[in-house]
Amino acid sequence: MASSSNIYRNNNSNHRNTIKIDRTPAPSSNLRASSSFKSKLAPSSSNVRRSSPAFLGGSSHSVSGRVRVAVRLRPRNAEELVADADFADCVELQPEIKRLKLRKNNWDSDTYEFDEVLTEFASQKRVYEVVAKPVVESVLEGYNGTVMAYGQTGTGKTFTLGRLGDEDTSARGIMVRAMEDILENISPETDSVSVSYLQLYMESIHDLLNPVNDNISIVEDPKTGDVSLPGATLVEISGHQSFMELLRVGEAHRIAANTKLNTESSRSHAILMVHVKKSVLGKEADFSCNNDSSSHFGSNFNPPMLRKGKLVVVDLAGSERIHKSGSEGHMLEEAKSINLSLSALGKCINALAENSAHVPVRDSKLTRLLRDSFGGTARTSLIVTIGPSPRHRAETSSTISFGQRAMKVENMLRIKEEFDYKSLSRRLEIQLDKLMADNERQQKAFDYEVDRIKLEAQDRISEVETNCAEALEREKRKCQMDYMESIKKLEEKWMSNYQKIGNNGFTNGTTSREGKGVDRAEITELKKLLQNESSMRKAAEEEIANLKSQLHQFTNPEAGGNSCILELHKMLEEETRKRKGLEEEVLVLQSQLSQQTLGSGQSQFAHSQLRDGYDRDGALMTNLHEQVGLQKILSLLESEDPNICMHAVKVVANLAAEEDNQERIVEAGGLTSLLMLLRNFDDETICRVAAGAIANLAMNEANQEIIMAEGGISLLAMTAGDAEDPQTLRMVAGAIANLCGNDRLQTRLRSEGGIKALLGMVRCRHPDVLCQVARGIANFAKCESRASAQGTRRGRSLLIEDGALPWIVQNANNESPHIRRHTELALCHLAQHEVNAKDMISGGALWELVRISRDCSRDDIRSLASSTLTSSPTFYAEMRRLRIEV
Repeated sequence: MASSSNIYRNNNSNHRNTIKIDRTPAPSSNLRASSSFKSKLAPSSSNVRRSSPAFLGGSSHSVSGRVRVAVRLRPRNAEELVADADFADCVELQPEIKRLKLRKNNWDSDTYEFDEVLTEFASQKRVYEVVAKPVVESVLEGYNGTVMAYGQTGTGKTFTLGRLGDEDTSARGIMVRAMEDILENISPETDSVSVSYLQLYMESIHDLLNPVNDNISIVEDPKTGDVSLPGATLVEISGHQSFMELLRVGEAHRIAANTKLNTESSRSHAILMVHVKKSVLGKEADFSCNNDSSSHFGSNFNPPMLRKGKLVVVDLAGSERIHKSGSEGHMLEEAKSINLSLSALGKCINALAENSAHVPVRDSKLTRLLRDSFGGTARTSLIVTIGPSPRHRAETSSTISFGQRAMKVENMLRIKEEFDYKSLSRRLEIQLDKLMADNERQQKAFDYEVDRIKLEAQDRISEVETNCAEALEREKRKCQMDYMESIKKLEEKWMSNYQKIGNNGFTNGTTSREGKGVDRAEITELKKLLQNESSMRKAAEEEIANLKSQLHQFTNPEAGGNSCILELHKMLEEETRKRKGLEEEVLVLQSQLSQQTLGSGQSQFAHSQLRDGYDRDGALMTNLHEQVGLQKILSLLESEDPNICMHAVKVVANLAAEEDNQERIVEAGGLTSLLMLLRNFDDETICRVAAGAIANLAMNEANQEIIMAEGGISLLAMTAGDAEDPQTLRMVAGAIANLCGNDRLQTRLRSEGGIKALLGMVRCRHPDVLCQVARGIANFAKCESRASAQGTRRGRSLLIEDGALPWIVQNANNESPHIRRHTELALCHLAQHEVNAKDMISGGALWELVRISRDCSRDDIRSLASSTLTSSPTFYAEMRRLRIEV
């Protein structure tokens, strides 16, 4: 007997279902009601049982969500094609109205309605998007979710859920596709995914990833009612390949057997548990680590949130009747255990559907594991699988009835989120490291400044010591010389007096008396001179002692070193203030000299207006040329004084922003003067303002040709190469971007270095500069695309030859919407020319074009990408090789 997986693979390989799926859950009121239907529709949310005390832990913040049920029909297998060749299928599907008919005979049938009805031709992708994708999206938002398959043995449950798709990727089951979606929507840096894979065999829980664990116990939280399996192996998933390896290991350990109904019949219930921890970004978790964010350590920040979701995928073993399956011996015991657990699950579903006061959850380990899936807090999707053979009509009817009862079960969805204290701790550690590094840098700078001041103080003290020592030495020598000179004079006077006394002492009495009187007067005078010399010597000695004490204070830092340093600082500050005053006086004199060189009173008025006008409002600036005269303003651009030239170019830039003034500026020679400023001035501010004015003038097509004729591209490229300020680069990039939109200037623009200059400016990494670069590249690519369509251009794109393609591909999905829009448009225009296709495929542009055709927010760009991919033979062949669908 052919297995159900082979039947599905053979049928799905020949049929494609292209019906667009609406993922919005249909409310119960949308189901069609009919008195002839066997199924009764799910009651409204006001009448449906919200939660069961036995099946739910309780939550005050919950959202109602009914169990959604889809039915899938298996195609006939080889045995049924032979045995039932003369009989019609017992099942008739009407997928358009989501209706199923189960025939009793040729003239009577029962009609049922489900949330989705999937024919035997439905692809695995459609089954996943209808049944499991809404549940996976809820799990990523922090809810629990369950996807379960129920049905008779051999109807395709394992094919639907656990197909790996090694040979054919389109045959992948719900497990593989769900993990692909989860891995695509998490961040490896902040989020985590872990997996457990179990089987319930003979009322015993076995670990498929570690077969040694063959009797895992179930633990229930008494407060919340949550069920956990602490003994199960939990493996963290790093990528899709590691998950596939785990599934292969688990499938190898799962118990299966050959019965009359299925060659590979599962003899256990397989349960895949996926735990997702996802950090919440946005306003709830707004936390930044800026250098000046000290306020974050106060009460102005919120810890990031962590949402925990659990996805449970249950592949139930198939129900079977012993006389049909032919089970004997140990297989008979397995079948009894399977049927008992499925019967217990059916009783719980019946109790929940009928709002019974008691739900028999503890009758089976299967119902205990699934207590959150039916009547609990999980979003649950059930797919029931049936076969078409009339021989198994009773089993098909039982399966359909199970699905109808499950549609009446209402779950109360509850999000699980908590503060991500680990992430907060990591971010606080990063912030602490930054603050410590800043503190260390500041401490080093402070120590360096202190050392510098100490060296300056020591140099000043050494200089003062030297000056004082020299002054003391000079004073000492002077005092010694004066002292020796005084002694010499006294000795001379004493000798002269002695000689006079010797000659005239014994001549006569009168003379002798007169001489004695004279000698007494001279002696008195000499005594006074000696006293004066003695007092002068004492004063000199005291001054020397005073200077020595001052010198001691200078040499002893404990005694007065700090005060000396402060005095030196005051002296330095005074010198600095004097220097600033002198500089201000020089500036005033320069301004007065420039005013005098302007000549007449009208020139002086113009200069003052130019200097003050840039800081006034825009209306005064735009009308300034009416007061002074445009020609006079443009003449000031040739001034050698940078200040005058600066004010003049600012006025011209503001005038060039108005379209009405642009023609007059160009006619008066203003464009030529602006280009001269780029050539002659090294002042980056003047070059920035001049480039902005040129960018405004370059919006006019006639002005673009003038700019090219006067070598403007070379000057702009030279300015871009020398500039470092982002605003200067933004102005230059804007001017070149405007020139890139002129079809006639393409070749010359490239030959004079315009494209190289644009690509060189990406070194700045400023978003505004990158936006202008992307705009210029998009304009250039658009002109090339237009020329290729008209047949005036052949060969590869000049952008690709200049190496722009890697940067375009890298920024095609940039975070900035403006950069992304321009680069996406550039890619689409480059792809219009078939000769560029091979370079774009080798450069990775094909994947970006596919993404743009699917996810671009702009309808026109998305349509352009789609039409380009389908119309290009090279792109189409590569997509067929890679099995990419647009």
